[in-house]
Amino acid sequence: MKKIDADQLRSMFDNNADFLLINTLSADNFAKTKIEGAVNIPQDQDQFVSEVESRAADKSTPIVVYCASADCNSSDKAAEKLDAAGFTNVMDFAEGAAGWQNEPATAPN
Repeated sequence: MKKIDADQLRSMFDNNADFLLINTLSADNFAKTKIEGAVNIPQDQDQFVSEVESRAADKSTPIVVYCASADCNSSDKAAEKLDAAGFTNVMDFAEGAAGWQNEPATAPN
């Protein structure tokens, strides 16, 4: 798993990269911490990995996970689960939604 910052995520958006952006928090928190284009798959649910598998083209699909802020560990846990499941291109946007607040709205392809 690789950690990325806001500049790297912005570059992915700007370059029209094809990636899956996952908010790993509960549905209640998703509305408060959504980055445009993200899907909500809570990492603490039993079917987290199978839900990601159903949305990703394959295990090499670029996946960016994030949660609320740098103080939140939900995205770390999600990235570890995906790594353990054999996903090979997992990135943790560790700054989370708080680190994205000043970025202009954009969505992944």
